[in-house]
Amino acid sequence: MKEDLQQIQAQAENWRPEEVLRWAYTTFQGDIAMASGFGAEGMVLMDIASRVHRHFRVFTLDTEFLFPETYDLIDRVEKRYGIKVERVFSSLTPEEQDKVHGPALWTRDPDLCCNLRKVEPLRNKLRELRAWITAIRRTQTAARGFARKVEWDTKFQLVKVNPIADWTSEMVWTYIRRHNVPYNPLHNRNYSSIGCTHCTRPIQAGEDARAGRWPGFNKTECGLHVAEPQVAAPLVQIEYPVHCEEN
Repeated sequence: MKEDLQQIQAQAENWRPEEVLRWAYTTFQGDIAMASGFGAEGMVLMDIASRVHRHFRVFTLDTEFLFPETYDLIDRVEKRYGIKVERVFSSLTPEEQDKVHGPALWTRDPDLCCNLRKVEPLRNKLRELRAWITAIRRTQTAARGFARKVEWDTKFQLVKVNPIADWTSEMVWTYIRRHNVPYNPLHNRNYSSIGCTHCTRPIQAGEDARAGRWPGFNKTECGLHVAEPQVAAPLVQIEYPVHCEEN
């Protein structure tokens, strides 16, 4: 059967994360994967996914500048959930980037650095898929404020699924404590949002949760979730109808 994506959008806003994921995995089967930077939200979403779909796919954009704690967490995730995290790299090694763009590009043009090490690698990865899953929340940044639980990604031209878009930070941490979900120990040291070592610092009392990203620049997004001009959402082939009911 064919369903207009806009109709699915309206329905999905009333679904719990488990229901959103169940619909997504049933609809797209092997052509959907979860992108994760292994922040608190991502850890919650992986745990929920493990309860919905045993063989869920996860990939991460390995900029080669991640914290040791992040790499350690990736190893722990693979052991806990019995999965292999797909690592996606830039076409340029850090050394090649230095030769082409000069050393420490992030100190001069963080947007270009993010584009080289995250946005373009993601674009290449998403060409393999019909849909991707993210752990973004609407209250994180202004750019994410209008995120729907199911939407058409105009930037990358596929379906984007945001199961916990309407969650608060308190809900995330309540879930982590309740289900004993592993998380990055940097969170215990006031790193509220964790990216690359060069562009992430702990936040100070009273600062916004994203203030520790790209300090010194008017920048809160790497570019992955910055929407492009809206176009009409296409029809999506729904081959396996799903009835999302409360358990």
